[in-house]
Amino acid sequence: MTRVQIPLEALTSRLNLGSQLEGVRSQSLSTRFANLRPISEFLNLSRLSKPAGFGEVQSRVNYNLGYFSSNYVAVAVMLLIYSLLTNLTLLFDIIFVGVGLFAIKKLDGRDLELGFARATTSQLYTGLFVIAVPLFIWANPIGSALWLVGATGVSILGHASFMDKPIDTAFSEEAV
Repeated sequence: MTRVQIPLEALTSRLNLGSQLEGVRSQSLSTRFANLRPISEFLNLSRLSKPAGFGEVQSRVNYNLGYFSSNYVAVAVMLLIYSLLTNLTLLFDIIFVGVGLFAIKKLDGRDLELGFARATTSQLYTGLFVIAVPLFIWANPIGSALWLVGATGVSILGHASFMDKPIDTAFSEEAV
C-alpha cells in the first residue's frame, strides 16, 4: 500500500499563508492584542463585496489576514470558548484532569492518606487516567476539534475574502 503525500506547501504557498503564520508565532500576547482593530472597522458592512475572481480573493485574503490578524485570533478564541461551553462533558473532563494533576502535584510525592485508605501518587495518576480517558472519549473531542477548525476556517476565510481592502490601499497597489 503506497502512502499518499499531500503537498501542504503547494496549498499554503498559493495563498501565502506561511508568511502570515510566521508573524503570528513571533509576536507576544500583549503585542498581538494591541493591534486589535475596532469592531466598527472589522464589521464594516459597506466594505463587504463579492470578489471578481480568484486573484482578487487571494489578494483580499493576503491583505486581511495581516490587517485583521488580532481580530481573527479573537474570533478563534471565542469559537473555542463556545465549543467548550456547548460540550460540557469535555469542559468538565479538562477541568477534572487539570485539578487532579494539580492536587497530585501538591502532594510532593507523598502518599494520600484518608484515614481508612492510603494511595500512592502512582495509584492516584492511574485512577485519574482510568476515569479521565473514557470520559474524554465519550466527550467526542475529535468532533469538537473538527467543528472548531471548520467554523474558524469558514468565519475567518469568509470574512477575509469578502471584506474589501480600504480605498487608499487599493490605490497604492495600482500605482506600483
